[in-house]
Amino acid sequence: MKKDIANRNDLLQFVKLFYDKLLDDPTISYLFTDIAKIDLEHHLPVLVDFWDSILFQSNTYQKNAMQVHIDLHKKSPIEKHHFDTWLQYFKESIDELFEGEKAFLAKERATSIATVMKIKLIQN
Repeated sequence: MKKDIANRNDLLQFVKLFYDKLLDDPTISYLFTDIAKIDLEHHLPVLVDFWDSILFQSNTYQKNAMQVHIDLHKKSPIEKHHFDTWLQYFKESIDELFEGEKAFLAKERATSIATVMKIKLIQN
């Protein structure tokens, strides 16, 4: 039996696996490497802060995640298939590593976040 997501180290393990999957897929990786030009060493702790805030109400993430994606969308359209791919890799990564209440909550929140972003970016 797998353990549940319990702390920042678990979140870091998850986001590393998740981003390995995203960056290995040329249908979506260009958004991170060519358009957003993320520095993964800097970006991973920000993602851990975000998910720490979502799952554990830590208040570690203080940025506007929606605005970041709006700005990215202006540079290169984020399309429905990008959201679908992102969500697929997100859920796969969680399921490979964890199970339990927080793991379930992470997948539910990711689905909600992707849905809201898709509505705001694509349908407007």
